[in-house]
Amino acid sequence: MKLGFITLGCDKNTVDSERYLAQLADRGAEYTDDLTEAEVIVINTCGFIDAAKKESLDAIIQAGDLKEAGVCKAVVAVGCMVQRHKGELEAALPEVDLFLGSSEMDRLLPELEARGLIDDVPSIHPGVRLFTGDTPHIRYLKVSEGCDHGCAFCAIPLMRGKHRSFALDEVIREAQLLEAQGAREVNLVAQDLAHYGRDRRDGFTLPELLEALVKETSIPWLRMLYLYSSGITPRLLEVMASQPRILPYLDMPMQHASDAVLARMRRPERQHTIRDRVKTVREVVPDLAIRTTCIVGFPGETDEDFAQLMGFLEEIQFERVGAFTYSPQEGTKAADMIDDVPESVKRQRLERLMELQRQITAERYERFIGRTARSMVDRIVDGEAQARTVWQADDIDGIAYVQGAEDLAPGTIIDAVIEGIEDDVDFRATLLRVIDAPGAPPKRARSLPVMSTSIGSFGR
Repeated sequence: MKLGFITLGCDKNTVDSERYLAQLADRGAEYTDDLTEAEVIVINTCGFIDAAKKESLDAIIQAGDLKEAGVCKAVVAVGCMVQRHKGELEAALPEVDLFLGSSEMDRLLPELEARGLIDDVPSIHPGVRLFTGDTPHIRYLKVSEGCDHGCAFCAIPLMRGKHRSFALDEVIREAQLLEAQGAREVNLVAQDLAHYGRDRRDGFTLPELLEALVKETSIPWLRMLYLYSSGITPRLLEVMASQPRILPYLDMPMQHASDAVLARMRRPERQHTIRDRVKTVREVVPDLAIRTTCIVGFPGETDEDFAQLMGFLEEIQFERVGAFTYSPQEGTKAADMIDDVPESVKRQRLERLMELQRQITAERYERFIGRTARSMVDRIVDGEAQARTVWQADDIDGIAYVQGAEDLAPGTIIDAVIEGIEDDVDFRATLLRVIDAPGAPPKRARSLPVMSTSIGSFGR
């Protein structure tokens, strides 16, 4: 059975898709990125905001059209948007054979087995994943599921449920499996990494997890994504500052900087706490890069509120900022509020914010010109090496074009001298030295997991 798999939304969805792809491949499915060749198409949907829902719906409709044209036999839609709108989708899209919400995805394999599309004898560890992109050395490791925060604008707890941390030994084993598959950078993801382990009450929280990853793997780069500032503790900063393999990078969503808006959003931070936390982390972790996320046009956001947000961004000087306009999500607290900011005003505010941040990012990056930056080669495109510095997360923070690195394999860690800034978000650099190449022996011995011999088919 040839299988097409479309993944939309966040990196947590990417992890889920990779796991199911590996298990499906282990049971006889053959992945194809050409949907016109697929016998079965699975769409892993996102339901976070309206734009994500539209993208998911468009993908489902496209797959349904292929089925009606006789190109494929079955269409399956799974994930967050299905969790929220399953009944409506089933009524509107009868051409889709199976809808499974995020809480039902364990039924995917049995349902395909029942239709005779895959075999029913698994032989691989459930942590093994099938990677389909062009950078297999960059992987994502989900350490928990769900969220307890209850932000007024967010439907994630309604889609993913309450926060549940995975056992530390399970997370470490999956990291070892990713390393065995060639991972050179592992990005830790969760709805809030800072909450890791608090629900298990076994003494293992995020600092202990990071220390275990350093001890039990040789993965050169470990990066943290999605971490609330309220959960950044002195112990966490101590671990970050003392472990060079933990990158000096934090993805710390704040959503706004007006205390009035933050209160309506039901966020745990306020402007002074965010300011103090940023000051502390920058003092403890040298050359730290901080990325944050903002929402503009939340109900009740006045011109003064927006001015406070803009002023705060100018003051704090985050390295990168992602932003989007507010859209009400059914079932959330904010959906009951009067959405009193016109769409045209939301768009204008978003454009102003992104233009300001473009200038801030360019100014922040200028301080690196002339300095040596630890970087990782990602790909060679048209004879030019594209890499990322430790301050640039995959797919969201720009790239570094490195002259002299054209013959290096993806995943090679180098030192490069920053020569300039391009398009305000990318670096131009020159290779100084090679630090660590993929395939080199690990710098220290460690125990590796026992794995099925079929893991080789899920590597590069």
